[in-house]
Amino acid sequence: MKNINFKKISAITENLYKYSQKEIKDILNEFGTSLDGITDEEAAERLEKYGENVITYEKDTPWFVYLAKSFVDPFILVLAIIAFVSFITDILFAKPGQKNWITLFIILTMIIISATLRFIQEYKSAIESDKLKQAVNTTTAIVRKDKGKRETYITEVVPGDIIHLAAGDMVPADMRIISCKDLFISQSALTGESEPVEKYVSPIKNINKGIADLDNICLMGTNVISGTAVAVVLSTGNDTYFGSMSKSLVGQRGKTSFERGVNSVSLLLIKFMLIMVPIVFLINGITKGDWLQAFLFSVSIAVGLTPEMLPTIVTTNLSKGAISLSKHKIIVKRLNSIQNFGAMDVLCTDKTGTLTLDKIVLEKHLDVSGNENDRVLRHAYLNSYYQTGLKNLMDLAVIEYGDKLGFNNLINKYKKIDEIPFDFVRRRMSVVVISENNKRQLVTKGAIEEMLSVCTLVELDKKVVPLTDEIKIKVSKMVSDLNKDGMRVLAIAQKNDIPDENNFSVQDEKDMVLMGYIGFLDPPKDSASAAIKALQYNGVRIKILTGDNEIVTRKICKDVGIPAENIKLGIDIDKMSDEELSKEAESTDVFAKLSPIQKSKIINILQKNGHVVGYMGDGINDAAALKESDVGISVDTGVDIAKESADIILLQKDLMVLEQGVLEGRRVFGNIIKYIKMATSSNFGNVFSVLIASAFLPFLPMLPIQLLVQNLLYSISQLSIPWDSMDEEYLKVPREWNANDIGKFMIRIGPISSIFDIVTFIIMWYVFKTNSVESQSLFQSGWFIEGLLSQTLIVHMIRTKKIPFIQSRATKPVLTLTIIIMIIGISIPFTTFGNYIEFVPLPLKYFLWLGIILLSYCMSIQIAKNIYIKKFNSWL
Repeated sequence: MKNINFKKISAITENLYKYSQKEIKDILNEFGTSLDGITDEEAAERLEKYGENVITYEKDTPWFVYLAKSFVDPFILVLAIIAFVSFITDILFAKPGQKNWITLFIILTMIIISATLRFIQEYKSAIESDKLKQAVNTTTAIVRKDKGKRETYITEVVPGDIIHLAAGDMVPADMRIISCKDLFISQSALTGESEPVEKYVSPIKNINKGIADLDNICLMGTNVISGTAVAVVLSTGNDTYFGSMSKSLVGQRGKTSFERGVNSVSLLLIKFMLIMVPIVFLINGITKGDWLQAFLFSVSIAVGLTPEMLPTIVTTNLSKGAISLSKHKIIVKRLNSIQNFGAMDVLCTDKTGTLTLDKIVLEKHLDVSGNENDRVLRHAYLNSYYQTGLKNLMDLAVIEYGDKLGFNNLINKYKKIDEIPFDFVRRRMSVVVISENNKRQLVTKGAIEEMLSVCTLVELDKKVVPLTDEIKIKVSKMVSDLNKDGMRVLAIAQKNDIPDENNFSVQDEKDMVLMGYIGFLDPPKDSASAAIKALQYNGVRIKILTGDNEIVTRKICKDVGIPAENIKLGIDIDKMSDEELSKEAESTDVFAKLSPIQKSKIINILQKNGHVVGYMGDGINDAAALKESDVGISVDTGVDIAKESADIILLQKDLMVLEQGVLEGRRVFGNIIKYIKMATSSNFGNVFSVLIASAFLPFLPMLPIQLLVQNLLYSISQLSIPWDSMDEEYLKVPREWNANDIGKFMIRIGPISSIFDIVTFIIMWYVFKTNSVESQSLFQSGWFIEGLLSQTLIVHMIRTKKIPFIQSRATKPVLTLTIIIMIIGISIPFTTFGNYIEFVPLPLKYFLWLGIILLSYCMSIQIAKNIYIKKFNSWL
């Protein structure tokens, strides 16, 4: 809570209370604006003064801060401690003429190299991540005096701007409402309350309310559920109520299972280090008698046990995955969602635009008897044209078709009086128009069932007659036949002789006259069937969650190869207990006529059943489901609230693109697991080697500086892992975090390296006679090379369940870096640098033994791998 500026929050709150009480004209005067807005020139000046309309949770981190943070690391800290001790013992308290700067120089060089590598990786990842986020832009409808109403990026909104809001819009700033119609706002992002609240225009008399209860104020970060509004911007960016609270709101976001898993592995190794390092210290102190060297050696062992490269490997993997996905027109908003992409085994999706072309064409405009009727189309045209809310694809199809027939002339003959906006409960919308002859009409369009519920009359053979049950049956049959042909059908109704007033509500939608229907066709995509097969081949089950009716849904599903014999409807869901729904969610692949809440409920049930669930949607009614899912997927053309709720944004609304995302997610996860299993098993084995060597050798198995050089080279060799590939078989199956599997792997595979370390000790002791303090440099040189090469090769053994180098080969970056590090490691004892750290050249005979040891080590790992896979049916 220390980061929250309570003084600023209080000032912002007071301002909002003040503006909620003022008259609109006074507010417009204060901000130097009007109902026509400000000019672009004025907006540019205000943008310069107030800054971009963005919430800065933290200030942009400059490069030098990343560089400084690169030095804050367990590895660097241990090196710094050793450097400090070296400075005291070798320089500060050394006798004249015996001062030795070499160790200090080497350690400082290692610190710079290590920190620089981490800085390059993390800073580059941060830059690329920011670029990807900027690729997705949210817009809002702004009125500017010199340009009129147009869509503009939210970042360009300034105080005094006039904004038009409609269903599906994010509220771009703190605003005072100028006018509104049936405006319902979801404030759950700020208050946690799921129920939307209605907003009004009038000044508030009694301000004994919370900020969220000011019903003429719209707060940034909320979103429009239904209705329309015009509002004036009061404040933007960090000066909004949401901006002032952003740090506390962001702080409430929990860690994903992936983050918790990575942290648990780090914690496990650190606990292991805290137990084993004191033991190593005591054994060496007691047996060698040099407690300072024992201390430095045990600290160096701690470096080897610390997973210092884990943050860099994870960040690089995720960042590289995001960049790779961007090439496939997939923008990743939250890096950790890439892993969930790969773990996803159930994809829930709406059918419109995913399975279908998302190109609605108006095919039929019929009267109740089934005859083509232009009068029905004219009323539909007036309704769609004058709708100020979110125009969906069907509205656009009606307008486009009507324009071709010359219906745009109707706009000169009819004037809009009012409208009753669409919402997802009544599933219809109405406009009130007045003709040149002052004839008032209420024109309504909507879903068949909901329209029949408000109609009591029907037009038949140019006569208005009562709507009987017999006619309703006939209507339902005709609509059903159209649905069977894959058409989505809306009913059109009207009512004359309506009250002479300018304020209408849902209560006026009654006793209407049913005129006919309009039918739309949204044919399935040519690629839909292949895309579904590809996802199913990769272990992802497709489930359709749609608000459309079951007949149209069945037709589309049949065309693309999704079994749809057993379709469950929203009305069925409400009657089921959680246990019944749990069974149905598993066995049923198609759900139709669902409300937004029902979509979320099904996703939640699937998650409780152990599935990792993705959801793809782009509408207002998809926002809740997108948030509920493990990975929310939307499209760049989706409504603002859908894009805001999603983790992944597709620039191409196609299931084939999703397949690329799934495979990339699994590749990223696989490369991270490679490092974790390699680090845990290798470290687990090395500590036993050190304990055994320390107990029997009359000298340290390796000097602290030698251990640090070995660990640095080993760490550098792992930097290429994010550029490695995964076996095709691995990518076919959803991959999820399994902490128990990592523990099993560490205990069973780790000790194998200890066996060959001990073999190396024995050979160095008996074959090369390194059994005295005088010959310790030769022993240390031999173990340095064997330890480095075995640790470097282990990535090739672990990266695949196949035979490495023969059945599965690492990518060129991995192979190249492995070879380079092995050459450097072998060369060091023969160099001046090697002499500085007390290595000596090794005889040729050593390398013959080394070849046998490494070959035997690789063969043993492969045998253990086959046994492990046979027993546990898993590897990575």
